[in-house]
Amino acid sequence: MPVPVPRQRAIPAVESGQAQAARAAGGLLKEEAHRDATAVNGTGATLTLLLIEDDPAGSPIVPDLLDPAGKPIRVRTARNLTEAERLLTDDVHCILLDLALPAPGGSDDDELAVLRHVLHLAPRHAVLALTASGDAERGAEAVRVGAQDYLFRDELDGRLLSRAIRYAVERKRSDTAERRLAEGKMRAQENRRLERGLLPTPLLEGSSLRFAARYRPGRSRALLGGDFYDAVRTPDGTVHAMIGDVCGHGPDEAALGVELRIAWRALTLAGLCGDELLNTLQQVLEHERADEEIFATLCTVDIAPDGRRAGLCLAGHPAPLVARPGRPARLLPYENNGPALGLLPGARWPRMQVELGAEWSLMLYTDGLIEGRVGEGGERLGQDGMLEMIRRQLSEGLRGEELLRAAVSEVRDLNGGELTDDVAVVLLDRTR
Repeated sequence: MPVPVPRQRAIPAVESGQAQAARAAGGLLKEEAHRDATAVNGTGATLTLLLIEDDPAGSPIVPDLLDPAGKPIRVRTARNLTEAERLLTDDVHCILLDLALPAPGGSDDDELAVLRHVLHLAPRHAVLALTASGDAERGAEAVRVGAQDYLFRDELDGRLLSRAIRYAVERKRSDTAERRLAEGKMRAQENRRLERGLLPTPLLEGSSLRFAARYRPGRSRALLGGDFYDAVRTPDGTVHAMIGDVCGHGPDEAALGVELRIAWRALTLAGLCGDELLNTLQQVLEHERADEEIFATLCTVDIAPDGRRAGLCLAGHPAPLVARPGRPARLLPYENNGPALGLLPGARWPRMQVELGAEWSLMLYTDGLIEGRVGEGGERLGQDGMLEMIRRQLSEGLRGEELLRAAVSEVRDLNGGELTDDVAVVLLDRTR
């Protein structure tokens, strides 16, 4: 019976995940900066000041405030923090705070308690501290606490205050953009570390086989896609490898791929193989999936200790490719392919015996490698196109990591840009 082919999420390559995350953060900051600048300085826009002072009528400087275009700055006045909280709407650009206001709760232990309260109340707004003439120490401390600047009440005029407001707004915007960019970079670094932790480290100590892998997710800003792979060597010398693909769109499916990989490793090291292993993995998938329609395809191989033969199980997954010296690369048999995991309760997955020979290369891959287009609007590459491409690259002497890198790169180029599917490729080589 035909097996559905999972559609994958579109994500950026793991190789450039940090750079793309940084670019994305930078792009968002640029958009925000442009939006803020338009709001303040665009046509018809007006700067708005919230003056928090117990006697705002006694500040003759306020009526003379002008923005860079010569337009009056809109002023709102609040006599206490309760009024200020009511007037503090999104269109306020700057707060002028009198540090002589009574502290919240009537406490005088902290001279800057009123400033700390306002900063907590309005973390996104620029704040100017207004203090008594000559009290520079208190003003400097206000800046250290979080105000953009401090001003002496007795030395102010309209021109000086207008300039201070514009400077405070720009400085707050710059500080916010710098902080968010730094946070974006830190998140990108954390994501990168998380990616390294989620991707497997093959356990092949003692094996003469060479292992290489290439992984490229495609969903924008994702850590991982739904593709997963692993390889381990059991104490009897058998090398087990697998590659899989969870259908669906989103982080839940990516997490499910990691869960299935970890479960496969644990079950394999516990001695399970073939149909018994896949049946247990299906139970894991059915228990962990967020939706009953989610399924996963899987390809597993177990290579005998002598390296000359292997067992192959396919659960709705494309057949691996094998290449031997002096022979063209070909696909392994696909006839005994069982259904994808999660589709049919009580399904069976027959294990095929495959003769490999003395020297060979075995490539496992997900459908992201064959579903890219050949040219804009063209047909999909397909298994035949992939087979022809790999044959040519092998004839050019490409092997191991170099072969996988060239294959993924060429598929991307044929597609005319980034692939929308996840791509995972695993290569095992045995040489004399």
